[in-house]
Amino acid sequence: MDRVAPDPAPVGRLPVALDAMGGDNAPGEIVAGAVQAVRERGVPVVLVGQPRLLYETLAAHDATSEIPIVRAEETLSMDEGALASLRRPRSSIAVACHLLKRGDASALVSAGSTAGVVATGKLRLRGQQGVGRPAIAVTLPTLPTPTVLLDAGANADAKPEMLVQFAHLGVAFAQVALDLPHPRVGLLTIGSEAGKGNKLVKRTHELLSATPGIDFVGNVEGHDLLIGRADIVVTDGFTGNVALKTLEGSIKYAFGQLRETIDESAVARLGGVLQRPRLRRLYRRLDPEATGGAVLLGLNGTVVIAHGSSRAAGIAAACELAARLASGEIVTRIGERIASIPRSHRLW
Repeated sequence: MDRVAPDPAPVGRLPVALDAMGGDNAPGEIVAGAVQAVRERGVPVVLVGQPRLLYETLAAHDATSEIPIVRAEETLSMDEGALASLRRPRSSIAVACHLLKRGDASALVSAGSTAGVVATGKLRLRGQQGVGRPAIAVTLPTLPTPTVLLDAGANADAKPEMLVQFAHLGVAFAQVALDLPHPRVGLLTIGSEAGKGNKLVKRTHELLSATPGIDFVGNVEGHDLLIGRADIVVTDGFTGNVALKTLEGSIKYAFGQLRETIDESAVARLGGVLQRPRLRRLYRRLDPEATGGAVLLGLNGTVVIAHGSSRAAGIAAACELAARLASGEIVTRIGERIASIPRSHRLW
């Protein structure tokens, strides 16, 4: 792996490895996000991808001396699935994993194919000891603190024991990322009563109710996701991904309708002007890119999956999130939590 620019990272602070070729807007917006991360958020970054293209893009930002590049000639396209990680061992995401595994990076960020990132991460970084399956955690914009939803797409099929372990991963994540010492855990299903749901949910409810170290508050329904009934909501990857995409689509639709309503008359437009600061704050809070992306928990390394359509601000936020999780030693915290579970309660 050839570096073509000096490493500007402060002594003792490793950079975030950023997959510069992944995402719908790569490499332009990815590079712009890296520049924002370095200049505005103080996060050191190393770009991974095609050197000539990345150098030219960095030059447009006058940033060739600020951000190093590591060569990776292959790229996983957005429509490639999990098997692409085997077909393209020198892809930008694979090389970024290698930097992380070798200790040359503190964390990894990619806006590429989720399936490709998950598969490559599992292959290159391996799961942490005691962790059966990694899970994707996303933060939902609830008040007063965000709610963590997992799994949001890494495991379409799951067993009750896996969901219990996801709860442990979520607790460690909430403690590091949200500074919640004793997060409450809920189970996503179709009714608040303990007996509501399919076999997976019913058995998971039984296990979570008897799991030490988990503050289980019971079932959570879809309409409860944004009202903060629980700090962590656990579900299988299929259900979690559908719920997440539904929320994102609903928020986008609501803002679209709001814009049309404001444009309907002069009075409405005046009201929109008067409320503009509040509307902007609300939009920023509900914007999926503002959180920095999803986090792949349970691997031997910190991995953040940015939204595929991320622009520069979203990439910068993802790099900041990755750096914060790495400095909070999220991998170590997960390992300690898994190791502390009594053997009599290890279901996996």
